Amino acid sequence: MNRDEAIERVEEILAAVEDETMPVPVRELWVYGDVALGLDPVERLDVYVTKDILLRGDDGDAAERFRKSHGVEGVGKTVRAAWAEEYPEFIRANDSGHVAPEKCLAAHLLPEDEPVHLEVCNSSFEDNVTQRLKGAIEREAYEQILDPRGVCLWAEGQRSDEALRKLRESELAFPTLPDALEMLGMDEDETDEAARAVESYRKRQEGATVRGDVV
Repeated sequence: MNRDEAIERVEEILAAVEDETMPVPVRELWVYGDVALGLDPVERLDVYVTKDILLRGDDGDAAERFRKSHGVEGVGKTVRAAWAEEYPEFIRANDSGHVAPEKCLAAHLLPEDEPVHLEVCNSSFEDNVTQRLKGAIEREAYEQILDPRGVCLWAEGQRSDEALRKLRESELAFPTLPDALEMLGMDEDETDEAARAVESYRKRQEGATVRGDVV
């Protein structure tokens, strides 16, 4: 998508998180990669959401109601019952039939036919970048690295209008991905290979995609 379209999509996602009921509480919203770097066109729009885990069910009867009506488990326990009542068309489950918060968020926030990737985790963007890099190095699975060049647009219920303005006007400056990975502690002789793996993985993705992670 061209950059204007990508920024418009970012603003729509941000507005939904800000104004609409989400399947789970959203604590942070970041964008990273191409759109943060100011590229035009944006090959893929990368969005990161930090979610809170529902520790207590918000509706004891919802699970049974939605088990009968939609054939899924966990409504009112894993995702908010109020959300499921308002947006039943966005309910998504994993292969075992249990509602999957990351898939529900993707269905709610992303158009299916656009090149947008959503990362969903209970950990903050910065913490997850570090954890994913550590794991990728240990397993030599560099395609799992999370690009650290990100911009926080929403945190703890507050939108950053200044960050959004800088994003819109391409005022943000970031190092290359190899340099960014080296700053995070990766050996210099591995950074180029890791950056190529990340880019290759991204190019193989099509349409809207989502990855859920728990740290």
